[in-house]
Amino acid sequence: SLVWAATPGMLFQGDKQTGLHPLSLSWVLGYNSSLAVHSLMDSEDRVLLLYVSSHTAVIHDVPGNRQYHLQGHTNVISCLCVSEDRRWVATADRGPDALIIVWDSFSGIPVRTIFESHPEDGVGAIAISQDAKYLATISAGTVQRVCVWKWTSPTEKPVCSTELRPEFGYQDYVIFNPQNPYEFVSNGKTQVIFYLWGDTGLQYGAPLLSSQTFNSVVGHFGQSVFHFKNSQALTSTSAGKLVVWEAVSPRTPSKELRVKPHSMKATKLVPMQKDSLTVLMVFESCIVTGDVKGQVKFYDGELQLLACYSHSERSPRGSPAPPAAPRHLPAAPKTQSDSSNSVPLTLNRNFILSTSDATVLHVATDRTNFEKVMEEAKKAVNALACHPRQALVAVGSHCGLLKVWDYQQTKYLVSRIFTQAGIQCLSYNPEGYFLAAGFTDGSVYVLDAISLQSSCKEFKFSHGPVTHISFSHDSEYLATADEKYSVTVYKRVLQNGSRCWEHLAGLHSHYKPIRSILFGVQLDSNEPRLLSLGEDRQLVEYDLKSSSQDHLVVLHRDRVEQAAVPLCLAWYPQLSTESFILTANNYYKMKLYNTTTKMCRKTLLGPTYGSPLEKIQILPTKTTTDPHKRYLVYITKDKVGLQVLPVDGNPHKSSAFICHPDGVSDLASSYDGHYVFTAGGDDCTVMKWEVNLNALDAAASLGGEDLTPFYNLLDGGREGEFFRELEDYFYYAQLRSHGIDTLETRQVSTHIPLEEIPSVMRAMGFYPSEEKV
Repeated sequence: SLVWAATPGMLFQGDKQTGLHPLSLSWVLGYNSSLAVHSLMDSEDRVLLLYVSSHTAVIHDVPGNRQYHLQGHTNVISCLCVSEDRRWVATADRGPDALIIVWDSFSGIPVRTIFESHPEDGVGAIAISQDAKYLATISAGTVQRVCVWKWTSPTEKPVCSTELRPEFGYQDYVIFNPQNPYEFVSNGKTQVIFYLWGDTGLQYGAPLLSSQTFNSVVGHFGQSVFHFKNSQALTSTSAGKLVVWEAVSPRTPSKELRVKPHSMKATKLVPMQKDSLTVLMVFESCIVTGDVKGQVKFYDGELQLLACYSHSERSPRGSPAPPAAPRHLPAAPKTQSDSSNSVPLTLNRNFILSTSDATVLHVATDRTNFEKVMEEAKKAVNALACHPRQALVAVGSHCGLLKVWDYQQTKYLVSRIFTQAGIQCLSYNPEGYFLAAGFTDGSVYVLDAISLQSSCKEFKFSHGPVTHISFSHDSEYLATADEKYSVTVYKRVLQNGSRCWEHLAGLHSHYKPIRSILFGVQLDSNEPRLLSLGEDRQLVEYDLKSSSQDHLVVLHRDRVEQAAVPLCLAWYPQLSTESFILTANNYYKMKLYNTTTKMCRKTLLGPTYGSPLEKIQILPTKTTTDPHKRYLVYITKDKVGLQVLPVDGNPHKSSAFICHPDGVSDLASSYDGHYVFTAGGDDCTVMKWEVNLNALDAAASLGGEDLTPFYNLLDGGREGEFFRELEDYFYYAQLRSHGIDTLETRQVSTHIPLEEIPSVMRAMGFYPSEEKV
């Protein structure tokens, strides 16, 4: 098997195969900084990191600038653990159909998947034993269940399990005893629990510890660990102390390493420092702590300080960085270290430091320098924009970080931090010289696209967060929409010979949230048009030419839906003589409206993947391709997908993939249509998807020609009762139109008159309103 023959480092050796799917994940930006970052390999030429981005675990080769994605979870990964030899990785998620997957990190193959481990709520904490044979999991529900799995055996049931009493509080951390795989410990904020399992099942003991025990403040528990030499266990606390747990029953020196879990008691409370401890682990023969100030301290077995690393005063911009709590300090494999070590410590390993503000540092122990490996967004990522002419994508986050990224070379080019507010939306102008950014405090910046410096003073005309921003095709106008249901328009002026925009007018044009603003071009002239669509079902067109300072003129106001709520808007490509606007609503229907009269000309079934379309864009194409082959890219609540145009309701013409299980916030497509980008909002990640249109065309043609794909949309299909009933009504409608009593020879046709359609619909049990008729 491939797993049997796998060797370290072979993951990136083969050539990347072209994806067999219409969209395949090609790169992930950002990661979940509340989970640990693990080091899988640390040698002179290769640093392999393992981290979690949304529902994907990423193996990142830092010097080689490559990523391998472990894809299999449908929910956001909630916890992960890595075996001692860095080969086996176990990931788990919480939510519906939660999974536990064990991966071989050498080959990237999922070796074992455990279904329905904790069916109610999924997994909250996971650990793997020193010999990598057993997994311990704790469920994420209110009544927590602890299970031990022998993952190498093919059974679907745990070896043993037990339920914890709710008064213990939520247990969120678990770790095995390295010297004994039958013993493990878990802790929550207020309770530490020791477990012992075997043939008799799973027993546990929950020793009490309060501030009265030692007449000293304990604080909340952080992480627990077993001592590397003796039978003690240690737990770190938020008061900067270590609790020492020992077995109080007299132990006879025997080969048996087991301690009864009920006999563990807190024997000491050792004050280590004033600051709260966030990380506690055993690293070779040291006990290592990390704290909220960003300090890492190494202690020997008697808790004597050996070394201290602090990265908070080192910052690349010369200003002191905010102190950040380390989340994890994974051991890296041994490296040759110089014997003349400046640090008074015989550590011959490097380590990785990951902090709560989404920064990963690489620390070489023979030199005390900290090398920044990754620095990502620490708050929600809601804004994306692709450059119209180059392979650049701009990513904006709620923490005020704006980064421009070259997606061909996969490297960052330039960034800027805005301190006053978070970035909510971004847009390049059609030439790609300017980048406009809308912020959560209602301000709008127009930046130079290369240096990200402000090209004119920022505007502050919106009273709520700016949700949409867009330039007209000739960059003459810039329009924004905000959360207070207003549309604001800025007009270009020349100031001292340089281009700039100034505020023209704003209008409170909707009474429910604005879903989309869209610039277009007039059919008969080159003048820009501006439309806005709201959840109040109004499509508003503005008269830009007649608008003057502080007076935005409305040209038309059309109600586009009766019962459904329109959610997104796009210009439909010119595939026929008539020009259309395409909308999608929350009833999974797509509608085509004439661009001039705003009459609804067609209603079709849109993609049905569990939630309605939230945003749509026409995929840009190269000029060489067939002009009538166009594609639509869209996002739903948690998926990204592609659809073949023209829209006709054929379900085989679209496909979708889960991209951000907790919700997608934005979508952008590259100027050549080869890549699609999705931003995940609160999961702080951006995913880059490679587009393979041939795979989508193949799926569409395999779905059948003419009406074949549509029969399956009916109950029972082509041979079903529903279809036969429809056939009867079809002939009956023809009888009615010819007249029931006529004696002439009847001409049976494959068409029925248009005015008979409402009668057929009512006969089938669907009653359209007079407006619809």
